[in-house]
Amino acid sequence: MIFKRRTKPINLEHVDQIDELAASGKPVFLDFWQTGCQSCRTMDGVISELADEYSDSAHVVKVNIRNVPLAAQRFRVMATPTFVVYGASRKKQSKKSKRQGGGIGERWRASGLVKKQQLEQALERNGASRAAQ
Repeated sequence: MIFKRRTKPINLEHVDQIDELAASGKPVFLDFWQTGCQSCRTMDGVISELADEYSDSAHVVKVNIRNVPLAAQRFRVMATPTFVVYGASRKKQSKKSKRQGGGIGERWRASGLVKKQQLEQALERNGASRAAQ
């Protein structure tokens, strides 16, 4: 039996990385966390599983709010863990929104302990699909 190396979440180092990842066209799943947060630790395994399962169709990103405070400010994170799906809309854009530079933005948000199934649904509603096992 051959073992596949698991894909790990991306650790965000700078707030500009979010837009670079979104420019790829894939949804960006952001996990805002901090050290000392028990709920963040509880969700950590689930986030790692999502990174591996959706590696072909989404970017799963961990954001330590103490290391990248501008990202927490930009997304108005008030508590950890907070989860955000960010990226391009799957709906056809109007001419007005194209002129205004619209189309890329926050698509879904949740805070606290969240079931893996809810996180999967948020990714899949925004264009992600599970990688072939």
